Amino acid sequence: MICACATAILFGAGGAAAQVSDLVSKTALRVCADPANLPMSDQSEQGFENRLADFVAEKLGLPIEYTWYPMATGFIRNTLRANRCDVVIGYAQGHELVQNTNHYMTSAYSLITKAGGPLADVDHLADPRLKGAVIGVVAGSPPASHMARNGLMSNVHGYDLMVDRRYESPVDDMLADLEAGRLDAAAVWGPIGGPLVKQGFPDLKVTPLLKETLPPRLFFRITMGVRLGEKVWEHELNALIRRNQTEISTILKDAGVPLINDMGTAALEVSP
Repeated sequence: MICACATAILFGAGGAAAQVSDLVSKTALRVCADPANLPMSDQSEQGFENRLADFVAEKLGLPIEYTWYPMATGFIRNTLRANRCDVVIGYAQGHELVQNTNHYMTSAYSLITKAGGPLADVDHLADPRLKGAVIGVVAGSPPASHMARNGLMSNVHGYDLMVDRRYESPVDDMLADLEAGRLDAAAVWGPIGGPLVKQGFPDLKVTPLLKETLPPRLFFRITMGVRLGEKVWEHELNALIRRNQTEISTILKDAGVPLINDMGTAALEVSP
């Protein structure tokens, strides 16, 4: 009886796995993406996640097909889970809505300051030079908790978290305020702030916040997200990431994304 049950379970699980794998397109790399989320992605395909998608598609020998949907409540339900696409190029490790591939980058929230200014070499939020400084932060983001712990909230200027990026861009606004002198510093997720600084704010400096030891953590590993249960597809993408990590890191570095090691303790050097 035990053997019969085990056999039934194995065949049942195998059948389910095959059925799930059949949902993945064999004729195109079907990507779920936000149409207005630069510097990550946009409908004109100018973001660094678009460039990563191009790279993955080239390695797979497939054309790209996009399903565009705002990265907000309902994104996964209306794209990946609706079987309209097969992969989200950038998704934080450990999120239960998707099955994560191995991570292809680790990055961190960063402090952005004026290059050559009095705060240019500040690399942690407990630095006493930040007392009295006007600091921009996206409301509800992890750096705000560290600012509160360090008594910096009285001069913090908050920017909205939940916006329609087709019409509003809080981080662009924050960096413009910093450049204009309305802020002394800004705490921003590195993969957003770094590329924006590289593209349009040459007088600003990006410093990853790697010295914060108390929670919440400020560094995250970023993966590709696939549908739950799609182990065959996940393994295929894992192998692609492993074989091409140097090229992937170069794409990210060229875009201005601050890359750090997997433990969040030091900047990552990318070999040419």
